Amino acid sequence: MMTELILASASAIRAELLARAGVDVTLHPARIDEEAIRAALEAEGATPRDQADALAEMKARKVAGRFPGAVVIGCDQVLDFKGQVFSKPGDRDAARSQLQTLRGQTHKLLSAVVVYEGEKPVWRHVGEVRLTMREFSDDYLEAYLARNGTSVLDSVGGYKLEEEGVRLFSAVQGDYFTVLGLPLVALLGYLAQRGMIAA
Repeated sequence: MMTELILASASAIRAELLARAGVDVTLHPARIDEEAIRAALEAEGATPRDQADALAEMKARKVAGRFPGAVVIGCDQVLDFKGQVFSKPGDRDAARSQLQTLRGQTHKLLSAVVVYEGEKPVWRHVGEVRLTMREFSDDYLEAYLARNGTSVLDSVGGYKLEEEGVRLFSAVQGDYFTVLGLPLVALLGYLAQRGMIAA
């Protein structure tokens, strides 16, 4: 009998990626104050990469405490622009501001995953993707925000690469799954190696 796999996340896209890969997971979101934790980590001088890793581990640890017999997968994604971390925009004005800052520039998306087994961390990985935005016009930006409504508020940076957000970019270097918030290939490799999924 296979060990129960739990995704410590409410992310529909992460759950969908795993389901499409044939991995059966149960969703149990970790209820943590991400913004407060991120602010504390920043105050301690944690790098964007360390912030993503720490938040992924906190989510996995919290859920693993409730399900000690399960394998728990915690994830987090951070947008790193020249060392500055961007959070999900709170409203359309914040999304506009973020996109204006990123326009014509290159930033990184850091997607961390931490696996807990027996209430202990047994594996971790941080995937990195470099994305370069094109010099889109203010008119296009306003139309983009109007067309995409609240969808732009669901993702750091104010875009979703799997939707119209892809039109904002001139180059993407790295793994597509990592852009979506889950370094899927690396995670599947680990789960298969450990016999947690068929391989």
